[in-house]
Amino acid sequence: MQRPIEHPRHRTRRRARQRARSRLRFRVRRIVALVVLLLSADVILSLAGALAAPSNTPAGVQFVEWLRNNGAAGLVSSIEGIYYSLDAPATGGPALTRLPHLGTAAVRGAGAATGGSTSQQSSHRPPPIAPVISPALPGEGIWQGTGLTVGGAPPVLVTAFRPDPEYPRTVAGVAWIDRSRTDVQLYPGRYEPPDSGAVQAQVPPSLRGQLVATFNSGFKLEDGHGGFVAAGHEYAPLREGQATLVRYRDGSLNVRTWTGSPHPGPDVEFARQNLPLILEGGRLNPSLSNDSVWGLTLGNAVRVWRSAVGVDARGNLIYAAAALQTAQSLARIMQRAGAVRAMELDINYEWTTFNFYGTWDAGQGQKLLPGMSRSADRYLSPDDRDFFAVYARSGG
Repeated sequence: MQRPIEHPRHRTRRRARQRARSRLRFRVRRIVALVVLLLSADVILSLAGALAAPSNTPAGVQFVEWLRNNGAAGLVSSIEGIYYSLDAPATGGPALTRLPHLGTAAVRGAGAATGGSTSQQSSHRPPPIAPVISPALPGEGIWQGTGLTVGGAPPVLVTAFRPDPEYPRTVAGVAWIDRSRTDVQLYPGRYEPPDSGAVQAQVPPSLRGQLVATFNSGFKLEDGHGGFVAAGHEYAPLREGQATLVRYRDGSLNVRTWTGSPHPGPDVEFARQNLPLILEGGRLNPSLSNDSVWGLTLGNAVRVWRSAVGVDARGNLIYAAAALQTAQSLARIMQRAGAVRAMELDINYEWTTFNFYGTWDAGQGQKLLPGMSRSADRYLSPDDRDFFAVYARSGG
C-alpha cells in the first residue's frame, strides 16, 4: 500500500515543528546543565568553606558534620546505623590482664585556691566500685587521686573497671568530682551552640592556674532536644522533662529533670540539657528501650563510645565513659559508680573526652581512658563544641 503523498506545505510545517522541538530540547538541556553546574559549584563552595573554616576537628568528621547541616542528617544517621550494625563487636574474647594506669602523685595546691596539708584526708571519699567480673584486676574500681590537692585532698578521683562480662575487654573510666572542693563552669564552643558569637571556646588562660579537669558536653542542640543557658545568655530555651546539668548562683550543682519555666531566673548560672535522665532515684529509666527518645543520630541501642554525668547521694559529680555502650549499659555503669541521677552526654569516638591535669597551670594533661581519641590538651585551645571545666574552689 502506497503512503499518501505529503503536501510540500505540510512537510515544511512538520520540519519546522521538529526544528522547534529540537531547539527547545537543546535549550532545556542547557538550562538543566547550567542549574546542575551552579548547584555543584554552590555545593563545592559550601563544602570548601566548611573545611576551610577554623576547626580542631578532623577533616573527615567535618565532612560528616557538613552533610548533617545541609539536609543529609537522616542519610548520615542511616549509613552510620548500618555501619555500626555490620561492624558490631563479637562478645567474649581473651581476658584483660591489667587495666590502664590512672592517676599521678600528689601535688600540693597553689595559692589562695588551696590550703591544708597534703596528708589531710577528705571528709568524704566514695566507696570502691564493686567488680562486675571476677576475679578483679589489680586496682579495679579503686579510686586514685589525679595529682592535685585542694585543702589537703584530691578534688578529682578516677578509676576504671570492666562493666560487662559479655565484653570482658571493654573498660569504663569513671571520675568523681568533690563538690566541696571544686567549681564547674560551662563554656560555649566555636560552633555549638549555634550563634555562639565571639566566645573563647577554650579554658580562659587566666583561670588555668586553678584548672583540675575538663570534659565533653552533650549532643548538638538539634539532636538532643534540649536547652542551653550559659554566662547570662539563653542560647535555647529549656524544655520541661529533659535531663539538665544545672549550676546555681550559690555554686551548687545538680543533675535533674527540668520543671518549670523555659527561661530560668537569675538564680541559674548555667543549664545544659540532653535527652531524658538515664538514671533517677538510683534506678534505670524504663524508657531506655525506646529508641525514639534518644536523639536524632544513633538512638539508644547501637554500641558506640558514650559518656554520662550524674550526681551521687551527697551531690558530688560523677562522669563516666566507655566504648561499646548502649544507653542502657551506660546507665548501669553510672548506677554501679554510685550515681543516683544521671544523664547521657555526647557519644561517638570523636566527641567523648575527659582530661585531668597532674600539675597546676594545666600541666601534665592525662586522658581518663587512653582510647579517647582527642588530645589531653583539648579545650586548652578553641574547640568546636561546648564543654565543662572543673576548677579548684577558692578557699577550699
